[in-house]
Amino acid sequence: MPQASSPLKDLIQDNVKAAMRAKEKDRLLTLRQITASIKQIEVDKRIDLGDEEIIAVMTKMCKQRRDSLSQFEDAGRDDLAAIEIAELAIIEEFMPTAMTDDEIAEAIKAAIAESGASSPRDMGAVMNALRPVLQGRADMGPVSGLVKAALTA
Repeated sequence: MPQASSPLKDLIQDNVKAAMRAKEKDRLLTLRQITASIKQIEVDKRIDLGDEEIIAVMTKMCKQRRDSLSQFEDAGRDDLAAIEIAELAIIEEFMPTAMTDDEIAEAIKAAIAESGASSPRDMGAVMNALRPVLQGRADMGPVSGLVKAALTA
């Protein structure tokens, strides 16, 4: 029995079609990279991805672009950095809105209370509670540092 298609996947497909009609080659290339990444996982795991899994895929793609961007900037390759910035902007169009610092702090407090964490060694439980809440809405690297600081305080 086929699962209902993800609204986010449908939105991305609609944007692929619109980019094809408008002959926006760069945008189309990035959108096809997104759909290829999604399809690769669906084929490998033999599942239909839902919105949360698609956001996880795009979060990974954003992280890859940011890493490449910093390397290109360090190497003085502004031409390649510009491509990464453009791709990142297109991918981020489909990501949930970013959480504010206050919202992240509240989520951390709630996760610590929910998991009963009391020391830095409980950090894994707190991060596991936070991951579904913050996925695609906050960079988990800095969040990890905030959690560690909250647990050591």
